[in-house]
This record gives sequence, C-alpha cells and structure tokens, in this order.
Amino acid sequence: MRYRNIGLKIAYYRKKKGYTQAKLAEQIGMSTAYLGQIERGNRGNSFSLETLYQIADALEIEVELLMKDEM
Repeated sequence: MRYRNIGLKIAYYRKKKGYTQAKLAEQIGMSTAYLGQIERGNRGNSFSLETLYQIADALEIEVELLMKDEM
C-alpha cells in the first residue's frame, strides 16, 4: 500500500507539472514502462531511494512530499 501511495503521488505531481510519463522518464534516464510500474505501485519495494530522489528532483519537489501520508 505504501508503494501504491508513493506511485499515486508521483503521478499527481507529474501531471501537475504538465509532464507525460515519457517526458519524466526521459529526464531521469529510465524507461516509460518502468516509471509506469512505479506509478501503479507494481514495483513492490524494488525501486531505490536514489530513484525516488531522481524523480523528486525532476519534478522540482521535495522527496518528503512523495513519502508523507497526505497530499
């Protein structure tokens, strides 16, 4: 459930910034499919903290926004 919530927040902030999955994935050097899996929570606990920081940096937000319980 935690990873699902993080994924939903990534999708929320990505859309708020006006980015497609493809644009965000390209900025951080990952495949669109992998980013999609993270956003859907299908990656379980297999993505790294470094990946989370890269996503937050690309979205120009603090990583804490992705990890706290509320939006």
